[in-house]
Amino acid sequence: MEHNFALELINSQKMQAMDELRECNELTIGYGLQLSEHQIKELVEKRFAALEENGRIEFGQGILKKLVAEFCDSPYIYQKIYEDTLLELQDCFYYFKNESMDLISDDELISFMKRHFDGVCQGSLEYLSGTSLEDLCRNTRYGYEIDDTDIYGHSF
Repeated sequence: MEHNFALELINSQKMQAMDELRECNELTIGYGLQLSEHQIKELVEKRFAALEENGRIEFGQGILKKLVAEFCDSPYIYQKIYEDTLLELQDCFYYFKNESMDLISDDELISFMKRHFDGVCQGSLEYLSGTSLEDLCRNTRYGYEIDDTDIYGHSF
């Protein structure tokens, strides 16, 4: 009986997450971005897989809606790469949330990711995850000031 309840709860959370992403299409369509039903289902399935891989659980609204809202106006995201970019951003978020030992709030991490993605990373997810986010987590873990400037000393 307990197993059925857990399965029903997960299915309910997945349906809620799919509804949230459908609603996001209303915002993103103005930026030329839209998720199909198939893409929405894939994103939600991968969200739950990413949570499990990173040993995380979420209550209430997931992170995808926040990522969509924050990144939809990026000049580096266009329809052809939209789904893949969201998947990679989601994976980065969960991984670096763990790496920062949860010392950074969700909103702070997403904001940092966006500033660097659109700034010094120039849309490169590899650069974002390999340098900027690594630096942020290392500095956070060791109590150092978070450097929010580019190589020229300009603030983001």
